[in-house]
Amino acid sequence: MGIDGISLSALVIELHKKLSGGRIDKIYQVDKTTLIMWIRQMQEDYCLIISANPENPGIYITDKAPENPAVPPAFCMLLRKHFEEGRIARIYQHSLDRIISIEIDIREERGTIATKALIIEIMGKRSNIIFAQNDTIVDAIKRVGVNISRFRQIMPGLKYQLPPGQQRLNILSISTEDFLNVLQSQNNCLLSKAIINTAAGIGSVIASEIIWRAGLPTNIEVDSMDEASFLSVGKSIETIKSTLCTGSIEPNIVLDKYARLIAVSAIKLEHLASQDNDIRVFSTMNEVMEFINKQCQEPIAPPDKVIIAKLVESLIARLTRKRKMLNNELEEAKKADVARKYGDLLMTNLYKIPERANQIIIEDLYCENRPNITIELDPLRTPVENVQAYYNKYAKLKRASEMLLEQLDYCNSEIDYLEGILVSINNAESSIEINEIRQELISQSYIKETRKKRMKVGTKSQPLKVITPEGVTILIGKNNQQNDYVTFKQAGPDDLWLHTKNIPGSHVIMHINQEHPLESDLLVAAQLAAYFSKAKNSANVPVDYTRRRYVKKPAGAKPGFVIYTNQKTINVTPVEEFINSLIGKE
Repeated sequence: MGIDGISLSALVIELHKKLSGGRIDKIYQVDKTTLIMWIRQMQEDYCLIISANPENPGIYITDKAPENPAVPPAFCMLLRKHFEEGRIARIYQHSLDRIISIEIDIREERGTIATKALIIEIMGKRSNIIFAQNDTIVDAIKRVGVNISRFRQIMPGLKYQLPPGQQRLNILSISTEDFLNVLQSQNNCLLSKAIINTAAGIGSVIASEIIWRAGLPTNIEVDSMDEASFLSVGKSIETIKSTLCTGSIEPNIVLDKYARLIAVSAIKLEHLASQDNDIRVFSTMNEVMEFINKQCQEPIAPPDKVIIAKLVESLIARLTRKRKMLNNELEEAKKADVARKYGDLLMTNLYKIPERANQIIIEDLYCENRPNITIELDPLRTPVENVQAYYNKYAKLKRASEMLLEQLDYCNSEIDYLEGILVSINNAESSIEINEIRQELISQSYIKETRKKRMKVGTKSQPLKVITPEGVTILIGKNNQQNDYVTFKQAGPDDLWLHTKNIPGSHVIMHINQEHPLESDLLVAAQLAAYFSKAKNSANVPVDYTRRRYVKKPAGAKPGFVIYTNQKTINVTPVEEFINSLIGKE
């Protein structure tokens, strides 16, 4: 969850007050995108983290610094040469955009003071840390050449220019009346989008807050608004401006009922407080940034998740190509019966085959009308040898056909298994679940275990537990380890077991205390099975269900693989809003 420009402005004020005038003692680069600056100020040491990580960019002061690498990268060495022993002159934000400059005064050899800048662009995957002097780029933690971006290059020697599209209005420096006049010109779009397009530093969260405080529907369009509606929006903006200008901010984060971070803000988010969310208030925006970087990002490891997903996708692509090749070879092998037929016809007409003939036209005795057919011959072979050649070809193709069918069956089972793994990866919400999937892939010899990625023994992930509106408990396995656990450890023999028909997905168990479950509960369980499957976004998904006693795991089968009988099928369309209202209820 990224921070918007409005909230970033409060953070910048805090950093400037605490660090301006401080001396830069040490600079480290802990990875490809993250810097650490140790700053001495008023007899205290501050550890400033500056990150251009595309998943979690930001800047904040922390009490716990990451480990420093033994060998500093070239960019780090450059910053040490120019910035160490320098003093921070000021920290400021460009308008209300997510761009921060740290101006550093350096005393040069002749005693003159040179001001240099470290520019932090907090812009998702385009985040960067740029060293500039006199508006000229000296270097950057991520160099951007013309091969990466045709619109904006970040290379040594080029003039530093703000990213394109930074011409939106600063609500702190423009009158609300002028802002509303520009806002009214945004035709044919939602009010929320118009606010985002017009105002610098305002994202979807603050835009929704402005609309909520104005008492307007979230999906209202600009064209449908009257004068009173615009005045209400103006009053809402004025209250936010007052909060920022007076410093009466309320730094907070908002977690949904599944403990997922959904908002970061320097102002109170009244429109989210009215929902079933967990709002945590902090003393400073720096505390907010430190919290979301250390805590909220810890449960899930996006890079690992992406890497494993790409690995599995590449394995599936390779097997898909192999399956296509096997199918082509199988089509060729199906000509075995034709080879035997030609051999039989040549044997029947052996006396008619002339020596050194390259073909012969004979009657097809296997067709009702006995049409003439042409059979190719090898002129270097005798008639008997030609017959034997066709019989040999038949025998070879027959053996190949049997082998190809076995290989094709194995290839299909591997693709099904890996597609199920891909579903598990998409369902994963914690590093524990990702590690379990990685360990499974290691145990099945899809990837090699390395010392760096070796799993630590720890707690196992738990299946998802849902309570239906009727009070029935449903368990969902989000990976194969959980699937085996809920099916063979948690479920009783008479509990209901559900799985999408011929589609990779989760094992779903519905605990039942009666002979026939309620149809409403069955529909809920079926929707959950469809939602946690490859067919998550499909309609009329077929879901099989049967008693758990009819579900068996063959000896030596892969994790999560079962066979089942006595099943019935129900078709459902998973509704995400309904599923989200269920997930997480204990």
